[in-house]
This record gives sequence, C-alpha cells and structure tokens, in this order.
Amino acid sequence: MQAANMHGKVALVTGAAAGLGRATALKCAQAGASVCLADIDADGLAKVAEEVRGLGARALARPTDLAVAENCPALVEAAVAEFGRLDALCNVAAVMIPAHTPEMPVAAFQATLAVNLAAPFYLVQAAIPHLLAAHGAVVNVASAVGEVAQAYTAAYCASKAGLIHMTRSLAMEYMHQPVRFNAVAPGGMMTALARNMLTLEGGDPSLMARCSPLRGLVELDDVADMIVFLASDAARGYHGGCIVIDKGLSAG
Repeated sequence: MQAANMHGKVALVTGAAAGLGRATALKCAQAGASVCLADIDADGLAKVAEEVRGLGARALARPTDLAVAENCPALVEAAVAEFGRLDALCNVAAVMIPAHTPEMPVAAFQATLAVNLAAPFYLVQAAIPHLLAAHGAVVNVASAVGEVAQAYTAAYCASKAGLIHMTRSLAMEYMHQPVRFNAVAPGGMMTALARNMLTLEGGDPSLMARCSPLRGLVELDDVADMIVFLASDAARGYHGGCIVIDKGLSAG
C-alpha cells in the first residue's frame, strides 16, 4: 500500500476529540494535511488541535453538535473559510447507545441516526462542490456490525448498515466525476463506544460475545491509517468500497 501524502491538502475530521477521530486527525497531520477538527467535546477538541499543531500542521478546532442538521453545512464552510479548500471529509463521529429494544428512548434512537447517518449525508451535501474542485475524497467510518448484526444495538447497526449503502450509492452517482467515496468498517476497538456496551444491564452474555473477535480488539492506528490512505491520492483506485478491518469477525 502506497504511503498517504496529504501535503498541501485539507481534511475535515469529525469525532476528533478522542478515540478514532483523534487518531485520524493526527495521522492526517503526519501526512502533511491541515485539519479542521469537529466534535461536541470542546475541551477535548482543543487538546487535539494542539497535538496537531505540535506535528507542524495547521488546525482549526470547531466544536459542533452534529445531531443538529444546520450545523453540518456551517462546519464545511468554516473549514473552507479557514483553509481555502477542502480535499477530504472523514466522517468518524458516532453514537452508540446499547439498550433492550423495548427500553430504547425515542431521543436516543433519533440521536443515533442523526449523528451516524444523517450528519454524514448533510456534510457530504455541503462538501461536494469543494471536493469536486479539489478532486477529493469522502471516507465514512461504518462498522463491522453494519454487516454482522450485534444484539442490543439495533439503532447503531441500522445506522452503520445505512452508511455503508449510502457510500456505495454516492459512489455510483459520482462515478464519472472527480470525487471518491469509500467506507471503512472496523471491528471492536477500545473506545468510549465499546465501553458503552459494558453499561448494559441484563444482556445475554452469549449474544454479546458473538461480536467479540477471537483475535482481540482492533488497533485504532490501523483503522486511522486506512482512513488517511483512502482520503489521499494514493487510493485513487478505490471508489465505492467498504474496507473491513475486524480481525476476522465477519469471516464466519
């Protein structure tokens, strides 16, 4: 795999205050990109912005609640206003609220779909003119459970399955235009989302264990490396793909 080179390019990374979003932002900076960082956690975002600058890259920290649709185009325009262009949109932010289905609050279901599925769409809508001009790329972070279902996370699984298919649909729509759409589907990683599963009471352990990879958790840096590769020109042959990184979870 050719190394990602993003010198002179601009990436917008959501969910950048922690976990995979932070790892992706730092990898973008290491590859030479200026980075617009978005997250609802303003304090965490400020710390990551300093880390990005410490790597010699420019950073814009933009605290944003992606569950509010109107914030998505404003975020894209802020990135373009700051850096003058946009080359890569990395939709990493996610919400997972485990629950027994009869007990899933309406607000929790709606927030899951708003952040995981609607926000990437609205961000893509706003970013497309800029990405076409830059011959850029969109990388949507889905999940292995978008393909292999997981108990007690119906909303999350539905949102990630939808995100995978939305990525493919966008790839078809823009088949003859200079922008690429791909997805990454990681297995379980040591993030706040994974730790949320431990808070569920009364779950059947045998069902929850079905999505535990036998080879252990996926490394954040491995997924971040793939995201940045797909966001860069090195991945010019990738369009409409969903790259699974799950240590064999979905193999059988």
